[in-house]
Amino acid sequence: MNLPEEIWVTDTTFRDGQQAREPYTVEQMINLFDLMHRLGGEEGVIKFTEFFLYTKRDREAVKRCLDRGYEFPKVTAWIRATKGDLELVKEINVEEVGILSSLSDYHIFYKFGWDREKTVNNHLSIAEACLKKEIIPRCHVEDATRADFQGVVIPFVQRLMLLSEEYGLPTKVRLCDTLGLGLPYPNAKLPRSIPKMIHAVTSEGDLPSEWLEFHGHNDFHQAVGISTSAWLYGCCGNNGTLLGIGERAGNTPVEGLLFQLLQLKRDTTVDTMVLKEIAEYYRDIGYLIPEFQPLVGGNFNVTRAGVHSDGMIKNPEIYTSYNMGEILGLPPKSVVGRYSGASGIAWKVNELLNIEKKNWYGKKHPAILLILETVGNQYNEGRVTAFSDREILELINKFLPHHREKAPTSIVSSLAVEKIEIVEAE
Repeated sequence: MNLPEEIWVTDTTFRDGQQAREPYTVEQMINLFDLMHRLGGEEGVIKFTEFFLYTKRDREAVKRCLDRGYEFPKVTAWIRATKGDLELVKEINVEEVGILSSLSDYHIFYKFGWDREKTVNNHLSIAEACLKKEIIPRCHVEDATRADFQGVVIPFVQRLMLLSEEYGLPTKVRLCDTLGLGLPYPNAKLPRSIPKMIHAVTSEGDLPSEWLEFHGHNDFHQAVGISTSAWLYGCCGNNGTLLGIGERAGNTPVEGLLFQLLQLKRDTTVDTMVLKEIAEYYRDIGYLIPEFQPLVGGNFNVTRAGVHSDGMIKNPEIYTSYNMGEILGLPPKSVVGRYSGASGIAWKVNELLNIEKKNWYGKKHPAILLILETVGNQYNEGRVTAFSDREILELINKFLPHHREKAPTSIVSSLAVEKIEIVEAE
């Protein structure tokens, strides 16, 4: 292992992320860029983000993000390996541009219809054209986990380093696991082993770790694991998208990378509380976040099982990894379902009424048992869905009527709007 002194996250939400959904509007890109800036914290852990340049909308977004004047994340562009695309960069004042540099034989022979030498020379010529304009090239080695590493990738990187020496500018590399085939195991073979890949590029290719990024895809549930292994074996940068939104099964999620980084570098600061705002913003613009998605899904930090609820009541640390209330603004919650039991009912009632822990209703309280019986009867009659907060509030009002005025205003209001009858206990 060779964990660099400094590691960071880079972003491709507005490039790769836009290839998997309806394009963002300019305002949406600006708002997400602002949130990303805050998420990265004072140290700017999210160092770069990249944009397409092909549409008027994208170019306007780039200009407006540049006008924000943030040090981080820096705005970069992305182009194909053609001189025509390079002309677009002239119009935009960016320091760095990503260049699609496909090097697997599948792309060389089947996509381009060229040979290896012509392909490598083409990619290098675009990189050199950037250097001549004093723009830092970042060569995206597409499909790296299916490329001939010793025969093509390493010689390509070595020639990039010669260009860097000639022009006095960095020549960066992003290794892309385009189809999500990478493995985090150092004993796997090249080109599948991400540890071996990173070691080869930095040792044999002589590429400095700070000029190297890894870009993962999640086709086989490996994205966060292989990205973390890239850091551990000598890569400074890890590329991802907000919420992992990307082609097919998605990219490595930026939020997942940040949580791994915080465990590798304990003195790093990231404003994790912004993740809640980012998730809420995506919901506001119509994106459906999967309920079970880590950190941002609606079911994250929610307990349904009665045995878990019982443990949480006794000590939250039994079934929670961290204090997510402090880290994400998402304290543990419960949902009443078929398997909640008395403990699950008790937790939900105390949660809804916002009762101090010392005054909580226990699982043997008569009202809790009556609510449990009512819930159980509905499931015995064929119900399959969980109980909403409003439904539990109805039962609280029925069996604990003296707590009616303590219920959350938002829930009381929604009950009134929907004209749900409040039954007073005799």
